Amino acid sequence: MKTLIIINPLSGGKRRELADLEKAALINFPHADGVFTKYAAHATELAAKAVKEGYENIIVAGGDGTINETAKALVGTQTALGIIPKGSGNGLAREIGMPLMYEQAWVALQKATPVACDVGVANGEYFFNLAGVGIEAQIAKDFAEYGKTGKRGMWPYFKLGAKAVFSYQPKTLRVRYNGKDEIMTPLTLVFANGTQYGSNFNIAPRADLTDGQFDMVEVSNVSKWKLALAAPTFFNKTFRPFEISQTHKTPEAIINYEGEIVYHLDGEPKVTQNELKISMLSKALKLLIPHKF
Repeated sequence: MKTLIIINPLSGGKRRELADLEKAALINFPHADGVFTKYAAHATELAAKAVKEGYENIIVAGGDGTINETAKALVGTQTALGIIPKGSGNGLAREIGMPLMYEQAWVALQKATPVACDVGVANGEYFFNLAGVGIEAQIAKDFAEYGKTGKRGMWPYFKLGAKAVFSYQPKTLRVRYNGKDEIMTPLTLVFANGTQYGSNFNIAPRADLTDGQFDMVEVSNVSKWKLALAAPTFFNKTFRPFEISQTHKTPEAIINYEGEIVYHLDGEPKVTQNELKISMLSKALKLLIPHKF
C-alpha cells in the first residue's frame, strides 16, 4: 500500500532517538516515503498533499500536536492515519492501544486494521480526543502564554495547574444538549470522544471512539479536599464518585455564556465569545488500530 511517513524531528528531543526512529521506519516500512516537518502546521500541508496524490496510509511520528495537524487533513477521506507516539501525554495513541515504545509501535502498525472513528467539531474546528471548558482549558491557555517566554515541560505545567486549583473561579453556563437546557457551574465540562487526556487519566472511562456520541462529563466544583481524595479514582476505569462527576451521552451541545469562553481542543487553547457549538462527525476518520485493541 502507498504509505507516507511524517516525522516531527523536534518531538522527543534527542538526536540519537531520531536516528533510531528513522532506522525502525526503514526496517518496518522499507517501501514507504518519508518527510520531516519544518514548521507549525506543516504536517497538515503534507498530509493534504499526500491525500491528493493517492496515499492510502499516512503514519505520523510526533506528539499530540503533530498528530492532530495530520489528522485534520484526513477527515472525510479514505486515507488512514497511523500513530507513532512521541509526546508526553499521548492521549489518542493510548486510546487506540498503540505501544508507547516506538520500536513496538512500528511492528504493531504492520498488522493494524483501519477503523472508522468519530471526529468532534467545536465552532468549526476538528478535535479527535477531548474538548472542554473550565479549569483545564484555562490551564492550557496559561501554559501556552507561559511557553512564549518560559521553558515548557511537565514542571511548569504542574505549577500552573496547582495555582489554578486555588484561584480558578468557575463560570455559570447554559448548556443545551439532548433537547433540554441546563444551568451548570462546573469546575470543568468535558466532551470526550476518547476516554483519557493522556498518561492514563481517565476522565470518561466508558467513552467510545465509534459510538457517534460524546461522553459529556461535568466535574463539580466541590471542595479542594474532596477533589484531592477523588483524584486517584480518575486513573481507573471502574469507580468514580457520583458527587464529583456526572456523565451524559450526547451527539452535540451548545454552550452559552455572556462574555469570553475559554476552551481547548485536544489540549490546544482557544477563545470564543458568547457561544460554543460542539457536534460529532460519525466515523469520519480512519485510524490504524492494533489488532490486540
